[in-house]
Order: sequence, then structure tokens, then C-alpha cells
Amino acid sequence: MKATAPARVLVVNAGSSSLKLRVLTAHDEVAAAADLAAPRGAADSASIRAAVGSFGRVDAVGHRIVHGGTLYTSPVLVTGEVRQRLESLTDLAPLHQPKSLAAMDAVQAVLPGTPAVACFDTAFHATIGEAAATFALPAEWRKRWTLRRYGFHGLSHAYASRRAAQLTGAATLDGLRVVTCHLGAGASLAAVRSGRSVDTTMGFTPLDGLVMATRSGSVDPGLVLWLEEHAHTPSAELAATLEYRSGLAGLAGTDDMREVLARAAAGDPRAVLGRDVYLHRLRASIAAMAAAMEGLDVLVFTGGVGENAAEIRSRAAAGLGFLGVRLDEARNAPAGKPGDDWEIGADGAPVRAFVIAAREDKQIAAEVRSVLGLRGAG
Repeated sequence: MKATAPARVLVVNAGSSSLKLRVLTAHDEVAAAADLAAPRGAADSASIRAAVGSFGRVDAVGHRIVHGGTLYTSPVLVTGEVRQRLESLTDLAPLHQPKSLAAMDAVQAVLPGTPAVACFDTAFHATIGEAAATFALPAEWRKRWTLRRYGFHGLSHAYASRRAAQLTGAATLDGLRVVTCHLGAGASLAAVRSGRSVDTTMGFTPLDGLVMATRSGSVDPGLVLWLEEHAHTPSAELAATLEYRSGLAGLAGTDDMREVLARAAAGDPRAVLGRDVYLHRLRASIAAMAAAMEGLDVLVFTGGVGENAAEIRSRAAAGLGFLGVRLDEARNAPAGKPGDDWEIGADGAPVRAFVIAAREDKQIAAEVRSVLGLRGAG
């Protein structure tokens, strides 16, 4: 498909309680936007129709889909067959996939003749090698159920690493080693070498890895088995606790990092513990990502916590001097308006460090244009 005018792409991002709609111009400017309430995983169809109807021309639609499994390792034009296959992957992401598909159906009903592209959070990590992707489980299990490290937040990691390369002025991505820290309610890291993901902290599900707002991150699987066998904890309760009552919420009593830091500064022991456990896991995981690339050139913070919690950035970097990370505290202090990207590394530090605004919408729009051959910012 070829567009006769620069493409306007509607980006659809279905979250846990909202549906974010953004229309991006060919130069990635936001021409229209709406955030619709979706408390049960799907926004009201009348609200979607009204919002989309107010947006003006839409040349294509890009949908954020959390899980592509091994079926989809790059963005794909949505057809009836693709829609069916995406539904078959629901078991891999039961909390996320249905919301994305409900949004896809609702928008398609409003724009039935407009081409749509599915863009996957897992796709960026399809380049991870077998050593990083393979769990030490029996081969028959791994083959039967395709048990592997999929990784998530790929759209954010892809954009942040690409943007970081631009900010460094690198003439080429070849050899550039970037660790991207997507720190929000969900959190994950990626090791990106030469523009390709080589390792990440999330695994088979988005529950693995870092401490998050309400998710536990990595725990000893033997601990979970012990709770099931000896404490007789039902599997549904285990799942709900690990997803919704753990992480910062379980440690500090709140899932809001701003509140955690404020309470910790006032000496609240639970908040201090929550902050310090979060940072311990974060520092260790950044070092692990750097080890996967045999070094580090650029460190990036993105996401709600990554962009706004200067204290988290400072405390994390303070334990990474051995990698060459050193921040300029004046630069690291909150500055600029939301959406800004800026450098926070100290002059002369071996590793450059940046805060980059999370812009999954730009990554999705770029992937849509690539699939459909539409004109864009380039």
C-alpha cells in the first residue's frame, strides 16, 4: 500500500484501566488524542466511536499487542486469520491480550476500511540468543509448551534505545551497547547491542525480573511450591498475590514510588526496605544486562519512575561506578517539561546516561509505516 499524502496513524494502546488513542502525523506530532476509561478491560464502544470520529483523517491504525508468541516476531497486517491467531495466544498473556483484542475489534468497527497493523511488545526480544532465552527445563516441556524467555515492553525498549543512539550522535548502531531501563508500574530492562535486543529481565510472563509496583518480580520457584504444598495456598491466590499484592505494595504498603520515597525520607522502615529492595534488584540487573554485552556505552531511564524519580536514578547509578556510570546530580534533578529527553551523565564519564520519555506511540507508528509503505518522518 502506498499513501499519496504523509500518513496519519492512529495508535491504539489498551492498558489495564484505560484505552489511549493517539493520532500521529508524518513527523510524529500528536494531532489528536483521547484517554478513555476501560475499567473492565474494554472502553465503551460509543466513546470510541465519538473519539475516533473527532480525529479527522486516519490513514492506518497501529495496535499495541502484548504477546506475539513465536508466531509473530515482527509487526503484521491484521487479517481475520491474524486476529484468530492472536486470540489463541491469550493463555500466554491472560491479563493483557483480551484487552488489546477488544480494542482492536472496537476500532475496526469504527474504521472498517482502514488497514491495521499489530505491533508486539515481545517482538523486539525475538533476537535474544538461545543461551539467554532458554530455561533449564526438560526438553520435552520446552518443546511441548514453547517455554522460553519472551520478554516484554519491547516497543518501549526499541524506541528508547534508538532514541539514545540519536542523542549520542552515533553515526551507526554497530557495536553500540545500551541498557534501557523501563521503570513504571511494570518494569523491565533490556540489553541492546547494535540495535538488537540480546537479553531482558522479563521472562515467560511479565511477572519475572525487577520489583514492580504490585508485581513481585523474580522469586524462588521453590518458595511458590512450598506455599502451595505446605501452606495450602490455592493457585489462584498465589497468582493474585504475586500480581497485585507484591512488589512495592507488598514491601512498603503502597505501589506509588513517590509515596515510597517520601515515606523513606521520613524514616518509615517499610518504605526504606521497599526502596532498597527495589534498588538492589535494579542495580544487579543493570550489571547483568551489561555483562550480556561485555560492557556498556549508554544507560537509559524511561517510563513513569525512570523519567520522574531522580532519586531512584541517582541511587541506582551510585552502585554502578565500576561499570563507568557517573551522573551529574544537577542534570539529574527534574528538569524540563514532560516529554523531554535529556542527558544526566557527568562530563567525561565512560558511560553516557539519558532520561528519555517513553514514546511507544512513535515506535508503533514507525512500524505501521514500515509494514504498509506509508510516508512518514523517516
